[in-house]
Amino acid sequence: MSTIRLLVGLGNPGPEYSQTRHNAGFWLVEQYARMYGQTLQPESKFFGNTARIQKGAMDLRVLQPMQFMNRSGNAVATMANFYKIQPDEILVAYDELDLPPGVAKFKTGGGSGGHNGIKDITARLGTPDFHRLRIGIGHPGDKSKVTGWVLGKAPQVDQILMDDTITEACRSIDILLQQDMRAAQQHLHSFKAQREN
Repeated sequence: MSTIRLLVGLGNPGPEYSQTRHNAGFWLVEQYARMYGQTLQPESKFFGNTARIQKGAMDLRVLQPMQFMNRSGNAVATMANFYKIQPDEILVAYDELDLPPGVAKFKTGGGSGGHNGIKDITARLGTPDFHRLRIGIGHPGDKSKVTGWVLGKAPQVDQILMDDTITEACRSIDILLQQDMRAAQQHLHSFKAQREN
């Protein structure tokens, strides 16, 4: 059984951001908590919204940092320190420009790929060696357009693909928790959401 004790979803707080691509990590943790009948509740000492999922041997903290993306590490480090959770027991879900909508992939460690949330978590934990779940949002094709892209709303056809992927990613997190990363990767990496014609 895999020991993931903290599931983090990255996004920006506030209604003006709730439908933007950059909030894909928020969507995932909200959906995952819902699968277990939980709702994320504000908890100021952790600078975010949190839930706890307990089922059998599973005891999982779920966190949505409610400071802006580039300060996400504050909430993650505070919660990890409080519950004595190691970096390799943390899974962070976030939007990934280098993957198309309809695709999500697990990854452990490595660089931030320019993602400010991942950059800040790495800095605050003092290591990049935590698990990631990268949710594809596609790339606008030009570096100068990236900010507008991640803070923009996806067209419905892409949103449906992302929603399908997040549902599949939630199932894959269950596989990760019940089995191991390899089984979860095999499941998720073979999945690709299809556009409806």
